[in-house]
Amino acid sequence: MAELHPSRRRTTWSKRPIGTTTGPVLVIGLGRFGSALAHTLVRLDREVMAIDADPRLVEEHAGVLHHVVQADATNITALRQLGAQDVETAVVCIGTDIEASVLTAAALVDLEIPNIWAKAITEAHGRILERVGCHRVVFPEADMGDRVAHLLSGSMLEYIAIDEDFAIVETVVPPTVAGRPLGEIGLRARYAVTVVCIKKPGQAFTYATADTVLDVDDLIVVAGHTADVERFAKFSNTR
Repeated sequence: MAELHPSRRRTTWSKRPIGTTTGPVLVIGLGRFGSALAHTLVRLDREVMAIDADPRLVEEHAGVLHHVVQADATNITALRQLGAQDVETAVVCIGTDIEASVLTAAALVDLEIPNIWAKAITEAHGRILERVGCHRVVFPEADMGDRVAHLLSGSMLEYIAIDEDFAIVETVVPPTVAGRPLGEIGLRARYAVTVVCIKKPGQAFTYATADTVLDVDDLIVVAGHTADVERFAKFSNTR
């Protein structure tokens, strides 16, 4: 598999299929990324077991995370004592201490946890995590930097990369296509993008159909290959 720079590389997938799980999630590392992940999972009614070596962070999050303990996650014996081997999904959120990140991931692999995610801060870090046996590796800082760079370009209101070369963006309607139904405009043929949904002023987003008429004050969400949606967004903002 060709290696990509983190800013171009999205979540990596193993050949092994990973089903959606509904059981407890083990979150290891309560820094900015790990704590945000754990708190959001709780809001989504997921049971979370959180581990961090720093007693200060454990105390800080104990009020929200009911299962949060201080432990050395690189120690497989400690993980076994905490029942880590019983969870289906674990996320290694350790970033700055690469050695601890890799050793923790290795311990989770040895515990045969079926769904292991890990945060990486560099390409080399991510490559090691993959080779250790993590099923999915994410680059949150690089991905956020990529997203912000697109937003700073001024041609998009939102940008979400779905894959290495596919994205969804929120933008405005080009004046040259306003006032006509989507079925007559032929955006896919002309610009190689698909309008997924549309938001009229003061209304909620709705699905776009061939009969949807675009107005210059509408917001639209389009999907397509990255270069195509970037080109379309720039065209949309030329007024």
